[in-house]
Amino acid sequence: MKSSAKSFDNYRVYRYNFAGRPLVVETGKLAGLANGSCLVRYGDTAILACATASAAPRDGIDFLPLSVDFNEKMYSVGKIPGGYLKREGKPSEKAVLTSRVIDRPIRPLFPKDLRNDISIALEVLSVDPDCSPEITAMIGASIALSISDIPWNGPIGGVFMGMVDGKYVVNPTAEERQKSVLELTVAASEKKVVMIEAGAKEVSDDDMFGAIMRAHEVIRGLLQFVNNIISEIGKPKFAYASGELDHDMFDEIFAYCEKRVMEALDTDDKTVRDAKLQPIVEDIKENFIEKYPDLDVQLPELIYKIQKKIVRRWLIEDKKRVDGRAMDEIRPLAAEVGLLPRVHGSGLFTRGQTQVLTIATLGTIDEAQRLDGIDDEDTKRYMHQYNMPGYSTGEAKAARSPGRREIGHGALAERSLIPVLPSVEEFPYAIRVVSEVVSSNGSTSQASVCGSTLALMDAGVPIKAPVAGISCGLITEDDGSWTTMIDIQGLEDFYGDMDFKVAGTHKGITSIQMDLKIDGLTPEIIREALATTHKGRDYIIDEVILKAIPAPRATVSEYAPKMITIKINPDKIREVIGSGGKVIQKIVADTGAKIDIEDDGSVYISGVKQESIDRARAIVEAIVFEPVVGETYDATVTRIIPIGAFVEYAPGKEGMVHISKLQDKRTEQVEDVVKVGDQVRVKYLGTDEKGRHNLSMRDADK
Repeated sequence: MKSSAKSFDNYRVYRYNFAGRPLVVETGKLAGLANGSCLVRYGDTAILACATASAAPRDGIDFLPLSVDFNEKMYSVGKIPGGYLKREGKPSEKAVLTSRVIDRPIRPLFPKDLRNDISIALEVLSVDPDCSPEITAMIGASIALSISDIPWNGPIGGVFMGMVDGKYVVNPTAEERQKSVLELTVAASEKKVVMIEAGAKEVSDDDMFGAIMRAHEVIRGLLQFVNNIISEIGKPKFAYASGELDHDMFDEIFAYCEKRVMEALDTDDKTVRDAKLQPIVEDIKENFIEKYPDLDVQLPELIYKIQKKIVRRWLIEDKKRVDGRAMDEIRPLAAEVGLLPRVHGSGLFTRGQTQVLTIATLGTIDEAQRLDGIDDEDTKRYMHQYNMPGYSTGEAKAARSPGRREIGHGALAERSLIPVLPSVEEFPYAIRVVSEVVSSNGSTSQASVCGSTLALMDAGVPIKAPVAGISCGLITEDDGSWTTMIDIQGLEDFYGDMDFKVAGTHKGITSIQMDLKIDGLTPEIIREALATTHKGRDYIIDEVILKAIPAPRATVSEYAPKMITIKINPDKIREVIGSGGKVIQKIVADTGAKIDIEDDGSVYISGVKQESIDRARAIVEAIVFEPVVGETYDATVTRIIPIGAFVEYAPGKEGMVHISKLQDKRTEQVEDVVKVGDQVRVKYLGTDEKGRHNLSMRDADK
C-alpha cells in the first residue's frame, strides 16, 4: 500500500508586530472543512479558530443561533486535568466569561435576518502567560469569520489594556498585570468601539476614556494587517434565505393594533403591561391566521418588532420613556440591611420593579474556591454568585443550573467589589456572596452590585468604600444622532441599542460591561455614558446605600466564625504541625479552634468562641516562641533539683536557674529561695553547649 505526501497548496503565513511581540496567522493547513479557520500564534500562545455555518436556516426561530466556545485545554499549560476522569469537563467560569467577551462584539455584526446556525470554536492549544489567550482568540474568531464565506460585517480587533504607574500598557505581560490598576478589554472596528469589558481599582473616568481611545488606536493598526489577509484569501459570502418578517404583513398588523399596543405599553408596571398585551396578541392571531398561515411561528418576533417600533419612536421623537421618567431620571430606589437573622450579612436593593436580595457568608481561608484552569490563579477567596429564577420575571419554569448569563452577571458583580475588599491580612476570611434576583425589570446585574455592598457592610466586612452600579442606554437614529438614558428597564434594554453598565465608588470605576445591538460607539457616546453613570452611582451611594447603613458593622455576626491571623517563622511550621500532624490535631482537639497554616508562615485561627481562639493562639505562640538573650520574662517554678530550679518562662518553654544565679549572695539550698509554684522574674542568658536554656533570677532587674 502506498501513500503520497500531503501538500498544503493553500498554506499561508502572515506576520505582525503586536505590542512588541510577534503575532503570526497561519491559514490553509488545519481544519480545512470549516467555512473559515486559522491558527493564531501570539508569542507562545496558540489558538485554533474555526467558524462553521449550517447550509440552511433553522426553522421556527426569530434569532441568530450563534454559539461561541472558548475551549480550554489543560495540556496548553502542561497540566493533567483534576477529577476522576482526567479529561476536560464542562467549561470553567473563566472559559464561559471569555466566550461571552468574544460573542458580544461579533454578534451585532451579523445580518439581522440571518437564521443559519453559526459556530465559533476557539481551541486553546498553548498558553504563554505574557500573551493573552483571550485576545488571541478574539483576533482568531474575527479572522476566521472574515476569510470565510459566512455573511459578517467585520472584521474587528481586540486588545487588552493595563495601567502601571499612571501609564497605559498595551497587552501587559503577566508581571505588568500584577502591578496594573486596570484590566480593560476593548474590541473595535476601524471606525467604532464595539465592546468594552473592564475591571479597575477605582480608575477615573478620564483615565478610563483615555485607555479606551488608546486601545482603539492600536486596534486600527491591527485591522490593517487583518484586512490584508482578507483581501488575499477571503471568500465571497454565501447567499442565504432571509428570516426577515414579510413587510406587508408587518405593516398591516401594525396598523391594526398600533393604538392598543401603545396604551398597553404606557405603564411603569411590567405585570400590567403584560396583562394588557395578552388579549391583543390573541386577537391578532384570531384575525390574521387564515391570511398568514405561518403567523403562529412568526408571532413572537412580530409582537417584539411592534413594541420595538413604538418604544423607539417614543424615545426618539417625544423623548418619552415607557414609565414616564425623564431621560436622566432613576427609578424609585430603596435599600435595607439585616433582613435575615441567622445569615452573616444581608441586603435588599430595589430599583423600580427590579429587586435583588444579597447574602454574605464568611468562612475560613481554607474554604476559598480551588480553581483548575489554564492561568496561574489556583484559588479564589472572594466568590460572587448570581441566581435569576423564573418567578423573578413572572415565568413558571423549573430551576436549572446557572447558565452563561448567570455566570457572567455574578463575575461582573465580583469584579466590581474586589477592589474595595480588605486584604487577607486585614480580614482573614473567605467570603461568599450570593445575589438572588427576586424581581426583574432590567439592570439586575447592577442591582446585585448595590445589594452586595449592603450585604458586605452588614456582615462587618471593612470594605474601603461603598460601590454602586447603574446602566446607561442608547437610542440612535438613521441620521447619526443619538440620545442616552440612565437606568434602563427591561423594554429599553430589549428595544434600545446599548446597555452600558458601570460600577464604582465616588473615587472611580471598578468595572464596565458594554452590550451593543448596533455596529459600535463613537468617542462622544462613550464619554457621555461614563459621565452619566458616574452621576448616577454617586446619587445611589449617598442617597440610598449610606442611608441604609452608614458604615460597615464594627464586628462580624455572632453566627460568623471569629478569626485571627498571626505570623510565625516559616522554619517553625513543622513544629506546630508535628509528626504526622499530631501537634496541630491536639491543639484543635483541646481548644475547639480551627487552624490553617500557609507556607509563608501565616497562621489563621478560627472558632465560634473567642476563648477557644485565644487558647489556640497562646499554644501556637508558645511552640514558636524564641527567647531573646538579655530579655526578662515572668516565670513559674516547676521543679527543684540540688543545683538549681527549673522554671517555665513561656508556655511549654522551660529553662534552669542555676543555684548560683538565684540571688546576689551565696545560696546553701535552692529551697531557701524558691519553691514549686512560685512566680519569679528571670533574665534569659542563652543556651549552653548542650542546647539547654539558662536563666538568672539574680540578674533579672539589672
